[in-house]
Amino acid sequence: MLAKINRIKKKKDFEIIFKKGIGFKNSLLALKVIKNNFGGNRFGFIVSQKVSKKAIVRNKVRRRLAEIIKVEFKNIKNGLNIVIISLPGIETKEFFEIRDALRKLLIKAGIINNS
Repeated sequence: MLAKINRIKKKKDFEIIFKKGIGFKNSLLALKVIKNNFGGNRFGFIVSQKVSKKAIVRNKVRRRLAEIIKVEFKNIKNGLNIVIISLPGIETKEFFEIRDALRKLLIKAGIINNS
């Protein structure tokens, strides 16, 4: 679980990111990024019912994404609000496939170093 200070929870924050943020996408995930005045990074995760009707499955996907971000946190540039949106099909993928897809998306967005 990410620290509370590193999470986006308010609807208003999500709306600002969706209106003004820059988007990136691959087959499993979509990403919206915007700079913040906070100094640190904040993350939000969206796993809709299009992914699965079952809350258990959606929560599993959300936990996996949060764990990947937690591991990659030190490599991510500072001062960003990032929303990660899961797309249908992610629920059938293994953890390592999701990790690779998210890393590639972060590199594509220029948020993380290629290491």
